Amino acid sequence: MKRYMVGALSARTGDEMSGPALLVAGLAVTGSPVLASWLLAGLTASAAAGGPLLGVLLDRARRPGVVLARCLAGYAAGLALVAWGLGRLPGPVLVAAAFATGLLGPALTGGWTGQLPLVSGGIPAARAAGLDAMSYNVAGLAGPALVGVLAAWGGGTAAVPAAVVLLAAAVPAARSLPSRPARATAARARPAAGVWAELAAGFAVIVRNPALRRATGSSMVSCAGLAMLVVSAPVLGADLAGDAGRGALLLAAFAAAGLAANALLAWTAGRRSQRDDRWEAVMLWATVLVGAGTALAAVAGTFAVAVAAAVVAGAGEGPQLTALFSVRHREAPERLRSQVFTTGASLKVTSFALGSAPAGVLAASSPQSALVVGAALQALAAALLVIRPR
Repeated sequence: MKRYMVGALSARTGDEMSGPALLVAGLAVTGSPVLASWLLAGLTASAAAGGPLLGVLLDRARRPGVVLARCLAGYAAGLALVAWGLGRLPGPVLVAAAFATGLLGPALTGGWTGQLPLVSGGIPAARAAGLDAMSYNVAGLAGPALVGVLAAWGGGTAAVPAAVVLLAAAVPAARSLPSRPARATAARARPAAGVWAELAAGFAVIVRNPALRRATGSSMVSCAGLAMLVVSAPVLGADLAGDAGRGALLLAAFAAAGLAANALLAWTAGRRSQRDDRWEAVMLWATVLVGAGTALAAVAGTFAVAVAAAVVAGAGEGPQLTALFSVRHREAPERLRSQVFTTGASLKVTSFALGSAPAGVLAASSPQSALVVGAALQALAAALLVIRPR
């Protein structure tokens, strides 16, 4: 479990750095915000296609850690290639390389989480899920901060090599993940089923399982609402404090509150808590808390109130992620566990991208309007957890 956490922290911090680092490097080398934004879009948009396919490979593998290690190495190599090609290769070639690199991105998120039962051992399942969710909070807090520090200290191109180093450093931890028992691997072997059949089975279990369906749908809507908060933060900082950079403080407060809330949840989690139905209630109230924080930010008249709103929203986002992981671990069939996690991660990334596009338009005219829409989306996400159609 210690090796798992070290590898997950290193890989996910490198992942959180990769997008902003490419954006900053693209601007620094080419001076073109268009190319820089297309590099970021290419790196993130392809996750929707890569997640399900990676899940099939991980579910079929006798040693999923080896698959993860290869994905990490490929992602690091792709980032290095794009960074090297800035100013040397045509823009479309760089965007294509970023898109191909992004196909491996879900391995750094859902791919790791899907292997948690192999390493948790005697640790309570709910506590292990909480610790795993904390690695996302730490990475979300440290990744962009490292990009800012390195860009200020070493120039716009300094952050990409650092992200590559962090990704490469996680490769040994990935390779050391335990193999599946031979009996479990034999049970997974279905020669008659092709890749498309496996993909269909993975999507089917998410759609047909009521708990997975509600949790996945709610997390997608909530992630789109979260994009409204993230995109609005710099504009809100400029409106309330006269400095768009203050928006980074809002996001830091958000991430820190999520980390603290997840630490408390992991500390108090009991041995049997993952097997009962309380995680649906945790996810519901956590989503409500995210919505309340977003709504408070929409009516904030001072920067201090905006910081408090970010803390409230972050205190909900942390447990929301832990609860989502716990529901997936509880409900996903063992032979499709990795696919459920990587597909879920891909769907969330896609939802965030879909929310970011209108968020930019709304925030440009009024960040308050974007935050109101974000709060409404959180309310819809909470409703999806409550409504249980026949």
